[in-house]
Amino acid sequence: MKKVLIGLSLLSMVLGFTAFDCSSAELTGAKLYINQKQYDKAKEALQKDVEKNPASDEGWWLLGYLDGEQGNFKDMFTAFDKSLAISKKFETQITEYKRWAWQSSFNKGVSFFNQAVKSPKPDSMKILFGKAVEQFVNSTICQPDSSIGYENAAAVYMNLNDYDGAIPYWEKLTKIGKPSNSFARLGQIYMVKGAGLMDTFKASKDKADSIKAADWYAKALIVLKSGNDKFPGDSDILLQLGNAYYISNQLDVAISSFKILVDKNPENKELKYALGVVLLKAQKYQESTAQLEAVLKMDANYTDALYNLSAAYINWGNDLRDVAVKKESTDKSYEDKFRLAVPLLEKYLTIKPNEPRIWISLGQVYALLGQAEKSSAAFKKADEYK
Repeated sequence: MKKVLIGLSLLSMVLGFTAFDCSSAELTGAKLYINQKQYDKAKEALQKDVEKNPASDEGWWLLGYLDGEQGNFKDMFTAFDKSLAISKKFETQITEYKRWAWQSSFNKGVSFFNQAVKSPKPDSMKILFGKAVEQFVNSTICQPDSSIGYENAAAVYMNLNDYDGAIPYWEKLTKIGKPSNSFARLGQIYMVKGAGLMDTFKASKDKADSIKAADWYAKALIVLKSGNDKFPGDSDILLQLGNAYYISNQLDVAISSFKILVDKNPENKELKYALGVVLLKAQKYQESTAQLEAVLKMDANYTDALYNLSAAYINWGNDLRDVAVKKESTDKSYEDKFRLAVPLLEKYLTIKPNEPRIWISLGQVYALLGQAEKSSAAFKKADEYK
């Protein structure tokens, strides 16, 4: 979802330069050029000044200032560092200018971002987003330990659905250690990358793809566990951590993560649903059905919950039937579980009648219950919608 950013209140930054008799000819000329906004000539004069006198603290400060005016922030910092290494005479001016340059570039980024969000033309939007990123990156050069520039650069790429572009900025934020959502977002992106490679593996059958997918899942777990250590109990991190454990088939840990979330958010149907699905995969049918039934009490038309609750009853019934067969028992109480699945699948099909996989599942359950006519009709429906 696109969002509009808000700029910072911009500090005023007005520099005036006067010539002094003790200055070199180059420095004196540079100041005049700066006052006249002839920056190229000023820069040329300053370069000559520092070549003649590498210990010109004022020359380096002014060179840095000009680099900042031209958006060359890396060169600006180099020049400022050289000035400060010589003396602290211009430390106040340098500090103020860095702050001004950071706010100026950040606000430019916000302006480009907001223009992009409002643009009706995809090509123009992409260009404006690119300019926004450039300015946000400039702001991070000015204040590398501030998180807001990295956050907004990442936000631009997320708006473009360019996860590869967003990754370096989320990674930088996790290294800074804030904000908490950077850990959740980075872990989520790593899992998306892994899921994409698993889809590729299913088509290619190339083990290298599955290995790469596993690497992304492992990276997701590392960053999410790190985030959970730093921000224990953070709901967003716990949710993604539960997903990562689920994908990695570490079901007990996934269940633990989701249970914490459900306990903290008992009215959240999505979390209850997620817990129910993980419990289903872990074959904890009684707990799974309890969670999924609770979800349907909150939302009777939640189709995913209808489907997975029916799956829980069907799998539960199959397991009980297998036990009965092994014991050579005539007890058919396992059919009660199959019966519980029927109204759930039927309800699903009143909401989405054109899904063949659901008709197939219903046909299979009817067959298990010995309802041949209904089973045949369901399978015919499945064929119609294929």
